[in-house]
Amino acid sequence: MSLLAPTSFEAEQYRALRHKIEQLHRSTDLTTIAVSSPDAGDGKTTTTLNLAGALAQAPDARILLIDADLRGANVAMYLGLDEHTAPGLVDAILNPSLTLGSVVQTHPYLNLTVITAGRQPTSPYEVLKSPRLGELLAEAREKYDYVIVDTPPLVSVPDSQVLARLVDGFVLVVGAHRTPRRLLLEALNLLEPTRVVGLVFNGDDRHLSRDSYASKRVYEMTVDGTRRHRFSSRSRGRQTSSDE
Repeated sequence: MSLLAPTSFEAEQYRALRHKIEQLHRSTDLTTIAVSSPDAGDGKTTTTLNLAGALAQAPDARILLIDADLRGANVAMYLGLDEHTAPGLVDAILNPSLTLGSVVQTHPYLNLTVITAGRQPTSPYEVLKSPRLGELLAEAREKYDYVIVDTPPLVSVPDSQVLARLVDGFVLVVGAHRTPRRLLLEALNLLEPTRVVGLVFNGDDRHLSRDSYASKRVYEMTVDGTRRHRFSSRSRGRQTSSDE
């Protein structure tokens, strides 16, 4: 919605998330942001695309979107890009002669640069462990204002834990009526608390109304799991209290 219908009600919810990310960018130099979830199906890729799209609405913004979910890559499909037109992330990791510039694709209609996942590796975990990935992300950090990385689910596979040391922070997507609390706690325990930027509560459809305030909320977490700051975006649902 942020990319194709930027003035829509739905896009406004992601614009609120963009606002918070921009604030953290200015105050803490948050630039490289991984988006993940406890399990598959919580909406992490949708959130990744819409966050990148919301950030890309600034005409002078330099946004790079990376598909690092090597087991279930979907970014190219959602954006209508041909994954075989250019080499992708896996190719650049396995072939050091490929530069960052040789694996990026500029979307023809959007202010967005993309690195697709590339060829499917036999061992995604081993590919992501390569020092070459850190080199690529460091270069991307210098060339772009924001680097948004779609990553695998945290609990299902260990891939995102490898990425944790290479990014500035994680946004965790939690599916309403879907993500068990125990899985969320397990996912949070897999990351250093300082790496957790916040949570996106996704898909709450209670009291569906375009006029109600957000139940899509993002929290900054403390070590013990309590909320240090709360910020909300408007979503289809009622406003719930911080204790729910």
